[in-house]
Amino acid sequence: MGRDCRASRMAPPGSDWLGACPQPWRESTRNAVLHRRAWRSLSLCAISSGRLMTGSSVRQYRDSRDAPRSRTAGGMFESLTIRDYRLLWMANLSATFAMQMSVVARGWLVYAMTGSAVKLAWVMIAFLAPTVVFSLIGGALADRVAKKAIMVLAQGLNCISTVLLALIILSSNIEFWHFIAFGLFNGTVLALAMPSRQAIIPEIVGERGIFNAMALSAASMNLSRVLGPAAAGVIIAIVAGGDTGSVFGVGIVFCIIAVLYGTASISTLFLHHAGNPSDRVRGGMASEVGDGLRYILADAQLRALIMVAFATLMFGMPMQFLMPAFNADALGGGPDALGWLMGAMGVGAITGSLLLARMGEARRKGRLMIGFSLTWALASGLFALTTDIATAIVLSGLTGFASSMFMSLIMSLIQISASSEMRGRVMSVTMLIWGLMPLGVLPISFLAEAADIGTALLVSALALALLTLLIAVAFPVIRRIDRGYDHDAVESAAAHAASREPASKPPE
Repeated sequence: MGRDCRASRMAPPGSDWLGACPQPWRESTRNAVLHRRAWRSLSLCAISSGRLMTGSSVRQYRDSRDAPRSRTAGGMFESLTIRDYRLLWMANLSATFAMQMSVVARGWLVYAMTGSAVKLAWVMIAFLAPTVVFSLIGGALADRVAKKAIMVLAQGLNCISTVLLALIILSSNIEFWHFIAFGLFNGTVLALAMPSRQAIIPEIVGERGIFNAMALSAASMNLSRVLGPAAAGVIIAIVAGGDTGSVFGVGIVFCIIAVLYGTASISTLFLHHAGNPSDRVRGGMASEVGDGLRYILADAQLRALIMVAFATLMFGMPMQFLMPAFNADALGGGPDALGWLMGAMGVGAITGSLLLARMGEARRKGRLMIGFSLTWALASGLFALTTDIATAIVLSGLTGFASSMFMSLIMSLIQISASSEMRGRVMSVTMLIWGLMPLGVLPISFLAEAADIGTALLVSALALALLTLLIAVAFPVIRRIDRGYDHDAVESAAAHAASREPASKPPE
């Protein structure tokens, strides 16, 4: 029978030459042939979509697809069953906790030293400005250098710089210019490393796990946003013992922040996946950045997704930044009411992130994304119209929920839409958008001073809704996004390849 099966390879194309083989041989042979042809045809699938995949890209796709999976597909914490993602999640939680604690500690001390809101703004600008300047370079680095090395080095540098700042504060030699200098340094490190931190996630969890992984990452960021500032404030209050002029408590907080950055660096060091770049011919840094921008402009889906992200960040985030003004001027609330408003937004955001983590297999994600953007706009508009604190708390929670669902969805879709060779540069553009956020906050702030805060936030919400609808209509490709990943394309390419090449030899 074995000789008959081997001889049957000479059968005419299209004939069922496996039909004469024993059942076990037929199954194992078909599986082996389809497996080899599927991977051999990945480049064909990529070319048909306008993207070039090298041999290294195929290996990265294969490794990510074969990443460990939870036995309960679609579980809320599915990605955390993957060792490398678990370490990365812990590292990101430590780093974001440190960042949120530093915002409170730095802001408290700067205002205590200077009493100037303008100088407080300059410190924040010093931290955000490098994002605009260096994020695109960070994206090119993520596609040229091992991502793990970039992340370990970045967190290590943050740890060292924070130790130096803590020593300066504890020695009572701190001056205003120190905060500007350290803000510029830490902002630059963040801008250069963040694209690597985002681009490595799909390589670890695979395309099917990206929505769950990004939602869990968003949950860790939202948890840090709620608990980090509170932890910093409590530590300063306890250590200072009621002395509002003491800098010792702030120095202790920065020591804790340094430990958190060190923990993030060590956790990243233990990753097995190095995030090595693809085997491709590389040009200069400027050429790489230009290639990334041209790649985005040539891809209709990526272009539309980034436009939606830009619109929502420009006109969706002013509510969060102007919440203290709305609380005081429109609601007449005090610090306790502001705490409830910000806390409700944080809880809503965490709830949204965890729910999306459970919805990784949901269909029609493009329409879901548009729906959550419009819900974000609706909740923000109703919030701008309310004068009741209890109602405002509920609407703040709904805004946090919708914005978290939207941001996790769109970041996941951008990740999946980009090829592995370009993912770092694509994610760097999203970082650039974050750095440009003041362009949306400032006009709304001026409108709040010229009219009132409620009118300003209402205009912002209307602009968000209008831009979302315009982009959804102008780019129907967004509405056609289903699961976000498409295995049918790979199977179709495999079938096409199978029809064009001779069958492989059955196993002996």
